[in-house]
Amino acid sequence: MRMLVLFCVAIATAGGIVGTASAGVKTLAKTRTYDITGRTGAGLVLAMNRSGPKQGFMTHAIAQTGYTVDWAFDLGQDKGVCRLRQASGTINLTYTYPRVASTLTPALQKRWNRFFTGVRAHEGTHGRIAGQMMQAAEQSVRGLKFANDPQCSKTRTEARRRIEATYKVYEAKQVAFDRREHSDGGHVERLVEALVGLH
Repeated sequence: MRMLVLFCVAIATAGGIVGTASAGVKTLAKTRTYDITGRTGAGLVLAMNRSGPKQGFMTHAIAQTGYTVDWAFDLGQDKGVCRLRQASGTINLTYTYPRVASTLTPALQKRWNRFFTGVRAHEGTHGRIAGQMMQAAEQSVRGLKFANDPQCSKTRTEARRRIEATYKVYEAKQVAFDRREHSDGGHVERLVEALVGLH
């Protein structure tokens, strides 16, 4: 059994904010659920395809990792030299998962538990890649400074440019991970087939 979409990652990033903040990178995570019902594995898959988080205009994912990012820059000025003393980032992760709201037979409950474990592992990997992105972005601007930058505009612009470049690298890693997971005979296909009871 093939599905159009199983998992996805949604990304929204916010620009840097000038000011003083706590040092380093902070991760905040929350979980949302949506209810599904079904009497068979195939019925549960269809319910997830109907009710899961939207991906694009027409398709739905079964699960999703979404995140927003905010940065605070602590900039210091000394005789025209602007230094980025600290870049503090906060990533807000939101995991969205299905929740079965109907009673399942013991056999189907067992298959669902295995399926859901795989779903959580997949989304957890998306979350870890996002966390790695934040650490790499913070490292990319460490020690940044510009001479002849009395308003710190050059330093701020370069910090944002480096962070955005890091985002692109890690967004590509997210896409590559999904491509592997969704390949023919890959992890996603095996999860769905096991839930439906095809093996």
